Amino acid sequence: MEKEIMLSPEGYRKLEEELDHLKSVRRREVAERIRQAREFGDISENSEYEDAKNEQAFIEGRILMLEEQLRNAHVVDSAARDPDEIGIGAQVRVRDEDTGEVEVYTIVGSTEADPANNKISNDSPVGSALIGHRAGDVVEVNVPLGIVRLSVLEVVR
Repeated sequence: MEKEIMLSPEGYRKLEEELDHLKSVRRREVAERIRQAREFGDISENSEYEDAKNEQAFIEGRILMLEEQLRNAHVVDSAARDPDEIGIGAQVRVRDEDTGEVEVYTIVGSTEADPANNKISNDSPVGSALIGHRAGDVVEVNVPLGIVRLSVLEVVR
């Protein structure tokens, strides 16, 4: 059984756009590179040909992966969930009870996670601990360095 992939509508759209770009643009570009490299003659020692074939393999692998993700995608409609409850698509402001540090996270599906931009996966320790909670709740999160207590300050749709 393949795992269902949770996506926001934006995340689903981005995957569709990437897949379309790979199929309609990148495939043609790489096929042209391969054709040109073949014109150089002996392909057994042709680094241009080898590079293009490697890129082609990468693109085809990525296409297969995107098609599988889209096939197993469950698009989460944030309008359908309780606006006061943390779920996928919610933006949440939390305070670390020990340090007082305040962070704002957006909870997203695992394929959309981007920790550098505070987009955390619903499968991550912090994301999974926050799911289902509301403003005012204190959530204990088991992280590699121990237990972190987060106070939910605000949930934004």
